[in-house]
This record gives sequence, C-alpha cells and structure tokens, in this order.
Amino acid sequence: MLLPVAETTMVWTYSRRLLRNHRLALVGVVVLQAGAALAALAVPWMLGDLVDAVRAGTTRDVVARVGVLLTIAVLLQTLFAGVGQRQAMVLGESIFAQLREEFLHTVTHLPLSTVERAGTGDLLGRTTNDVDRVQWVVRFGVPRVLVTTTTIALTLVAAFLVSPWTAVALLTGVPLLVVFARWYLRRATPAYLKGSSAWAAINGVMTESVEHAATVDQLALGPRRRARMTEVLREAWHWEDHTLFLRAVLFVGMVLGYVLPTAVVVVWGAWLVGGGLATVGAVSTVALYSIQVRHSIGELLFWIDEIQVASASLSRILGVNLVEPDRYPSHETPAGEDIVAREVAYAYRTGHDVLHGVSLDLARGERLAIVGPSGAGKSTLGRMLAGIHPPTGGSVTVGGVRLVDLTEEELRSEVALVTQEHHVFVGTVADNLRLARAEASEDEMRDALASVDALTWVDSLPDGLGTKVGSGALTPTPAQAQQLALARLVLLDPHTLVLDEATSLLDPRAARHLERSLNAVLAGRTVVAIAHRLHTAHDADRVAVMEDGRIVEIGPHEELVAHGGGYAALWRSWQQE
Repeated sequence: MLLPVAETTMVWTYSRRLLRNHRLALVGVVVLQAGAALAALAVPWMLGDLVDAVRAGTTRDVVARVGVLLTIAVLLQTLFAGVGQRQAMVLGESIFAQLREEFLHTVTHLPLSTVERAGTGDLLGRTTNDVDRVQWVVRFGVPRVLVTTTTIALTLVAAFLVSPWTAVALLTGVPLLVVFARWYLRRATPAYLKGSSAWAAINGVMTESVEHAATVDQLALGPRRRARMTEVLREAWHWEDHTLFLRAVLFVGMVLGYVLPTAVVVVWGAWLVGGGLATVGAVSTVALYSIQVRHSIGELLFWIDEIQVASASLSRILGVNLVEPDRYPSHETPAGEDIVAREVAYAYRTGHDVLHGVSLDLARGERLAIVGPSGAGKSTLGRMLAGIHPPTGGSVTVGGVRLVDLTEEELRSEVALVTQEHHVFVGTVADNLRLARAEASEDEMRDALASVDALTWVDSLPDGLGTKVGSGALTPTPAQAQQLALARLVLLDPHTLVLDEATSLLDPRAARHLERSLNAVLAGRTVVAIAHRLHTAHDADRVAVMEDGRIVEIGPHEELVAHGGGYAALWRSWQQE
C-alpha cells in the first residue's frame, strides 16, 4: 500500500500559506532585487543616450560623466544584488525550516499500522529523496525565481519607457514561450510523480535486501532480489528518460522564444529609425535589454523545471497529511490500571486474521509471560496490549477505557512498549534519555541507567551523560543501545510495560543479569514479557502459550509443567538445550 499523494490544489494552497507566513521577508527580498535590477537597467539606458549624444555631437566631459554614472550603477547593482541574495537565502532557509518541522511532526504521528502496511520504501523515499528535492528548490530556487521575475518585469517596463514601438518586438517570443510551457506543464507533474514513486521503490528494495541480507542468503533469494531490483531500475529509467525528453522539448522552445526577439528588435528597429519613429540610441537600448534579459529568462526556465520536480515531491510529502488517524481520543479518564482484552482479532491484510478472538485479563502488578513458536501472534498481541494498533475486532481497555480512545500522551503514561528493535538518536546520552521525559534531572537519569546495568559504561565515556552518540559520533553496541531504550522506559514510568524480547540482543548471561536488575524497577508494575528465553516465563506469575493466533494454555509455570501439555514439552526441550 502506497501512502496518499496530495492534489495540485493542496500543494499550491500550502505553498501560498508558507509564503504568507514570511511575507515581510519576501517583500524585503523583492525590493532589494528590484533595486539591483533597476541599477542593471540603467546601464543600457545610459549607453543608448550616449549613442544618440555622440551622433548629435557631444563633448568629452559628457562622455566622462556617463562613464562615472555607469560605474556608480554597477556598484549599486553589486551592492543590492549581494544583500538581496543573502536575504533571499535566509528566506529560503526559513521557509524550508517551517516545512521540515511540520513534516517531521506529521511523520512522527503517523499510525504505525499505516506505516507497516506501506512498507519502508515509500516513506523512506518521501523523507529522503523528496525532502532533498524540495530543499534544493526552497533554498536556491525561490530566491532565484524572485530575482529573475523581478528582473524580467522591470526590463519590459524600462524597454517600453525607452521606446514603446521598439519594445513591442520583445513580445514576439511570448507565443512560443506560452505554447511550449503549457505543453510541458500538462505532462511534467504526472511524470515526475511516477519518477518519484519509482525511486521510492528502489529505496525499498535496496533497504530490504541489505537489512535482511542474512535471510536472502539463507533462502537463496539472491536471484529473485536482483530481478526485483532490475525491474524497479527499469521503471525509474523509463521515467527519467521520459522527463528528459520533456525538458529537451521545453528548452528548444524556450531558446527560440527568447532568441527571436533580439533579431526582431534589430530588424524592426532599423525600419523604425528609417521612418523617424525611433532613435538609434533607443533601438540600441532595447536590443541590449533583449540580450540582457536572456540570462534571466533562461534561469527562470531552469527553475520552472526544478519547480515541477519539487512540486511532485511536495505532493508526496503533503500526502502524508492525508493519512487517516487510527484513533480518535474520547477524552475519557481510565478508572483504574487493569488491562482487559476481549475477543481481540487483528488482520494486517483484510481477511487474513493473525489473532483470533483472544481474551485476557491483566491484574495490576501481575507479570505475564507470552511464549510460543515464531508466527504465533505473540508480538501482534503485545502491540494490541500496548495500544500501538487498534484491533480489527474486539477491544483492549485500561480502566474501562479503550486504549485507542486515549491520546498518544495519555496512552504512554498508561502503557509502553519496548521491542527488540532499537535506535540511538544523534545527540548526547542525556538527549537520548530525555526523549522519554524532557524534564528528567541528571540524578534521575543516572538512577535509570543504574537500574538497567548501563551506568558503568556510560560513566566510562569521555563526557559521561554529555557524550555525543549516534551517526557521526560514538556508536553504542546493540546491547548498549537496548539498555538506553530500557532506561528511557524507566524514565517514562508507565504502570504497564510490554517487553517484546527486549533483552534479545544481549547474551543469555547478560540478559539474565539485566532482567534480575530490572526486578526492583518493575516492582508494582504490570509487565507483559514476550520471550523466547523460558527463564522469563519461569519467573512470571502466569504464562500464556500462543499458537496460530490463539492462547492455548495459560496459568502459572508450575501448573503448566505439571499439566504436561505443549508448554511442558517446550520447557523440557529448552532445559535440554
């Protein structure tokens, strides 16, 4: 399932809102660039006047005075252009900062069920390739479009002020520009959207193949993955080739559109001079304007193409806003801390349930271990109990209120999930811990680290809690990263914890030691531990055995072993290993 893509109207509405939010800076940039354009336009104007003055006969002082004025005009143009460009870059950075923050807020609040169904490639493509394309245009394109459009508009005004009859020739290229631009714009955005989707598919195939290389090798999936990569590369190549053709046609038409006026100005101007309707100086000025404006038109055309690319990418970025939420808070307050699951069913794909009518009552302070073979539905049930996904059937409540009726903040204060997956964010160790509780003191963070056996190695770091970790800095081992995740959980302090093989990245002895250390921290909390190491089940108050999406056995460890069922066989097998 691909994530939604925003319509063109939504993209333009959002773009206008962004510009309105920065309108004062936008006006300032336009004024500065207008000053630079006026100073640049003064040069051909004065040269045209000088041509007429020389033809009529003039003095050396007049020529020298014009030379001084030309120098002043060039200096003013340089000053205005330099300051204007700087302010334009600041404007671009401010706009992109707002876009980036809004996008990050949206992405971090996406329903996990939607993200999982969409896969990694589509979302990764939007957060990398698409953001990069929009960033390029916002930072450099928006400023240059302001510069070029201001320059073109003022050049036309100046040309008509010099000689209206001669300036009419500058418009001869407009029909060509309009025809080619309309032809291009109708085709470009859909093509770039297809191209962006193709690149997202490449990201997905590459990421999946690399992250699961061991599985690919184990199951001899190499030829199949290479074939899939060839397929998505062929699709991307097709759309790259198609958009290149569109650009080639556009630029041919555009070049004709802005080269033609110069020739027409010269021919038409000669006829006007012969008829006494224009002076040689006026025709010279307008001809110089037609040459001077070529660069601005060419640059504007370049950015028109880049804007189409960015518009397609922005459509994909804004499409994330169209994802329907999977929960609507009712603002009810739980009357207690007991977690109750009733007839819970869940399907990742419609019609293919992985949980079948699971019912479970968790008493406050109870420790429940969930065991069973791979694919039995243990992790899925854990996600239901943690409120990550809304069940497709039945309900999971805390204190009588459905978990999906709570806000994200309320939910995490009630129940939290720690999985075997981990991530270390770029920043200090303290920054990583304060993600759970921003106001946590240093003593509280140290206590949390000590409770998960991580304080010793953190204290051994060069700057302790202030040591930078993550990409480009110190990279903790997988076991250390998992300990940081568990320490965050301690700081979050929910009354119910779901641990989905949370110690699986540690060696068995270290995991056993850590779990014993956690006992003091977990005292008084309700704990659901999804485990493949059965010593966790041995220490639990109750054990739930899952098979094929159902709880087939549940009870204390000793009773299940004495019963002689599936759990007893699993326990004997694990002891022998």
